[in-house]
Amino acid sequence: MLDSNAARCSRRSAVSHRKPMKRLIFFSSLIIILLWTAVLPTNAQVNVTQEHNNLSRDGLYIDSAFTPSNAANLTRDTNFSGTIVGNVHAQPLYIEGGPNGPMVIVATASNNVYALNATTGTVIWQRTDIGPAVTSGLPCGNINPVGIIGTPVVDLASRSLFFDALISGNPIKHFIYSLNVDTGATHAGWPVDVNNAGLGFTSLAQEDRGAMALVNGIVYVPYSGYAGDCGDYHGWVVGVHIDNPSVVGGWATDATGGGIWGHSGVASDGTNMFVITGNTFNTSPGNWMGGEAIVRLQAGPTFTGNPTDFWAPANWHDLDVGDTDLGGCSAILIDVPGATPSQLVLALGKDGNAYLVNRNNLGGVAGPVISAGVDGTMRGQSSATYTTAQGTYFVFRAEDSNQIKGYKITPANPPTITFAWNVSQNGKGSPWVTTTDGTNNAIVWVVGAQGDNRLHGYDGDTGNVVFAGGGNNELMTGTRKWNSGMVARGSIYVANDNKVYKFNVSGGTPTPTPTPTVTPTATPVSPTPTPTATPIPTVTPTPTATPISTATPTPSPSMTPTATPRVTPRPHPTRRPRPTPPPRP
Repeated sequence: MLDSNAARCSRRSAVSHRKPMKRLIFFSSLIIILLWTAVLPTNAQVNVTQEHNNLSRDGLYIDSAFTPSNAANLTRDTNFSGTIVGNVHAQPLYIEGGPNGPMVIVATASNNVYALNATTGTVIWQRTDIGPAVTSGLPCGNINPVGIIGTPVVDLASRSLFFDALISGNPIKHFIYSLNVDTGATHAGWPVDVNNAGLGFTSLAQEDRGAMALVNGIVYVPYSGYAGDCGDYHGWVVGVHIDNPSVVGGWATDATGGGIWGHSGVASDGTNMFVITGNTFNTSPGNWMGGEAIVRLQAGPTFTGNPTDFWAPANWHDLDVGDTDLGGCSAILIDVPGATPSQLVLALGKDGNAYLVNRNNLGGVAGPVISAGVDGTMRGQSSATYTTAQGTYFVFRAEDSNQIKGYKITPANPPTITFAWNVSQNGKGSPWVTTTDGTNNAIVWVVGAQGDNRLHGYDGDTGNVVFAGGGNNELMTGTRKWNSGMVARGSIYVANDNKVYKFNVSGGTPTPTPTPTVTPTATPVSPTPTPTATPIPTVTPTPTATPISTATPTPSPSMTPTATPRVTPRPHPTRRPRPTPPPRP
């Protein structure tokens, strides 16, 4: 009996000891899970896949490293190599999640594409065989060479990089490429020969200055003309289905002209695409034909022609005659909680005015929701927008006055535009913005491109100088007007001619918080034309894996893909015959 009782006591004792042990294991596991969860954001991917970071083209980057004190002590990373070949008009991109670690992607006007190690700046892969850039034979222009000018875009799901390249040949042609972002290899079925896509597109007169956008499986490429307004160019948006590049659609202005000139190109709310067009030719009052307007496009792209889907000021014909493009800057989408309407799109024109329009109902040829003179001519730049505790702002560079200007949008019915601050700065770069958490410590960044060649930072609420450009090590060369830098993991990257520069803040490299996206807006139901199939080119270049060289690469002698022409109706309205416009000064 004693032995039996002792055994029972022993079992009870064991059970009583196991219960606290289970609790201890449970709480230990909970602590480990909480710690692991706390570490997760540090290991989350950071990617800058497109111009100005977001489809809204707001230019906003959220990174907790960019406090004012850290930003004031920004220094250039002199150990970052960043050597490339070619002039750079496109913003660099930052991509993680691949086998080679974080990469900076850069495309040049010489039709060279590079993936650089984001820490060292050494080449991971490069493509110098895309085809020769165009150095002669264009009807006008002020860029030479002309190859890849617009900012590419990356689809993370398929690990694909998309860009438009103008390739020299007989004839000169635009080709839309898709490369494996981790290896540089051309994907099967690409590039797309835009001349032979059945759209009625003529490459010779068209320039891809604006950035591409990727929306719901379709990559959109905007086109303008060249400086001088020469040739029979139009404002074009071409859309290619990324999972089937033989499916291509397009929209163009009915009148000659109406180029999409702004550096940020195509903006989107996640459903619709927004572009701003410039002046058209041979128009008459009361006969609007696509120019001087904010245009909302549906998937494809398609355009309903309804007043809900475009806005042009009542004096659009006067702007045409005066070459005073509404599209001095690209469209940016702005949400202003408390305003009526609150979902807006901003246009900054060469007439010195800022226009805010309801992006859910643009209104046709009519007055805007609100406009204001902002005392400056805008030509081709990207603007930016951000919100702090003091309000919602937009910032831009005024071409003629060498100033960076900030204006506030008040949440009223209707909203109003009020002056906030301005600073003088020698240069022509496009601004972008950092905050530490989405609203606090807003800093407006801009490069003194083709000016003092320095990076500058300004307080987003006051315009006070945060970073004055640094010392001798921070001086850059080869900056290009209208271009902008980008931000990732406590660093700013600026891509210039023949070199990428990296600037670091002190205190490590925290992971930026995901940037909020704009709210998608409803799309009017309209008939959607069947996209036109594009023949697959017969030549696909093979990527080179050779180390980078500082010498100018010699392009392959016959890299222009060929395709069998096809006769297919254009997916936009037939243009009316018109006389050829005289060359514009």
